[in-house]
Formats: sequence, structure tokens, C-alpha cells
Amino acid sequence: MTIKEIAALAGVSSAAVSRYLNGGYISDEKKEQIKKVIEETGYHPSTQARILRTKRASLVGVVVPKINSESISRITAGIGQVLAARGYQMLLASTDNCPEREVEYLKLFENYPVDGIILIGTMITAEHKKFLKGSKVPVVVIGQYTKHANCIYHDDYGAGKAMGRLAASLNQASGGGHIAYIRVTREDKSAGAAREDGFRAGLKSAGIELSGDYVRLSEFRTESGYNAALSLLEEKPDIDIISCATDTIAAGAIEALHVFEKHAPNSRRVTVTGFGDNQLLKAVTGGIPTIHFGYKTSGIRGAELLLDVIERGEKIPVEIKLGFRLVNGEEE
Repeated sequence: MTIKEIAALAGVSSAAVSRYLNGGYISDEKKEQIKKVIEETGYHPSTQARILRTKRASLVGVVVPKINSESISRITAGIGQVLAARGYQMLLASTDNCPEREVEYLKLFENYPVDGIILIGTMITAEHKKFLKGSKVPVVVIGQYTKHANCIYHDDYGAGKAMGRLAASLNQASGGGHIAYIRVTREDKSAGAAREDGFRAGLKSAGIELSGDYVRLSEFRTESGYNAALSLLEEKPDIDIISCATDTIAAGAIEALHVFEKHAPNSRRVTVTGFGDNQLLKAVTGGIPTIHFGYKTSGIRGAELLLDVIERGEKIPVEIKLGFRLVNGEEE
């Protein structure tokens, strides 16, 4: 069935049907007539024809590092909310934390075609920069700072510093044992480098240096956090605080602490902190000292920014840094 046939059945012009399908102005009376015919006939407009007519596919590619993550789900919920409200659909690709696969999906989406791409970034490699510089479609990066695309990122350094100050305060209150830190790769400039550097700065402001002997590297997985924390607990019996780069890692550290305490019931009391304000962890533990980031807000702002570029041709580069809130701590 064609637009012309829909128009004849609805008793309106073909132009009116076209405006209805493309979100243009049309009177309520004509809108109801067209809607009724479309529902009765089961008409679906041709995607190819719409692309040729509007020069848009009304599709946005979203590249995420993983799907089984509360923070990612909050970001994508924000993205989806905006896209649905403005008549776009989301194509979601998960990379299993593989930067090379991120670039593969970016290239795939660029040629699909989509109207734009949102990358929830883990790290910005040379290949990422090359793509962002030459992309044929607009790209917004969420979660990482980059000068090569519009980006929305969090104040991870400030959050790390606030957590460092809190860790120092908790440490002094507990009698002055050692503070440990479970980090992630520094190639991740946000969760890796910025949080760790901020944490060290927060400790330093309280006159405490973070010793390399009390630092462990973890992947972004609970089991990796478990192994890193267990290593610390077994090797360093004087730890009071284990601060973790993410709440996912902190969940593993808490599990390791429970196991360790069974075998060493007279060990020191250890506090675990994190970043991310994971609600499942909060429900299970009652809440640990952590950092709340506006993940859904970043998704909303990122999608709005991308659609402004797509629909209005905005050319001014935009960098948005979002704040944070320390929860279950003294600065809340």
C-alpha cells in the first residue's frame, strides 16, 4: 500500500499523510482520520523511502562496553528515553570491554547507516581518535573526555579526591592502619587514571601517601576484585581501608573480606569503599561509602546533544563535565 492509497481512504491529501508520517503539523481531525486508516490497514512506511525522502534513518547506534552493568543500564535508559521521545530507535552493540571491538562497531554503524553514534567509552586509543576525527556521522562520547568529539564525562578526579579525604578520615578514626587501593587500568582515563590520581591527592591533603605495596590491579569484574582484595588481606594484615575503583570491584572485595574473616576471626576490621553507587550492592550491604554519578543524566544529555547535531547541524564543540555526590560518608 502507498501513501496515495492511504490518503484516498482517509479522505485527505498525500501531503497530509506525508506530514503525519514525518511529524509535521496537521490538524487533529486529519490526524485521527489518517491514524485510523493506518491502524485498520496495518500500513508500515518504507524505511528506504523515508531515508531517501528525509535524508535520515531515525536510527542511532549506541556502543557499550558491556550490558550486565548497572551504570551502563542507567546510561542507556537515559539515551533511550530521549530517542523514543523524539522518534528515533536505538541499535545497541556490546563490546565485552574490548577497545578494538569498539572501533569495529563504530565503523559498522557509520556505514549502516545511522544518523549518529553514541560511544560509552572505556578508553580512547589512537584508532578511536582516527575514527572520531574522520567520522562521516556525528558522534558523542559519554564517560570519557576527548577533544576529538562532543563529550560528556564525570568529574572522576574530584570524586577520587573526595574519596581519598574520606578514606583518610576513616583511617584516622580507626587507629591509623594502612589504606589500600584496588585500581583499574590507567588506559581508562576516567575510572583508571583520574580516580586513582584524585584518590592519592585526597590522601596527600591529609598527610598520607599511598604505598605501592598496598595497590592492586583489577579488571572490571567482581571476581577480579575478589582476587585482588584477598591478595591484599593475606599479605598485609595491617589494612584498615580498601578503596576500590568501582562498586563492582568493591563487591568482590567484600566477598573476599567475608572469606578471610572466617579463617582469621581476630583480624582487623576493614572498611571497603567504591565508586558508582550500585543499588544492588546497597541493597545487600546496607550501603558502603561510595560515589554517586549521574549516569542516567549523562545518557539524557548525550542523546540530546547528538540529536541537536543531527537535526540542527550544531557545529560548536561541546564538552560537559558532570559532578558527583559522596554517599554513606561524612561529606554526603
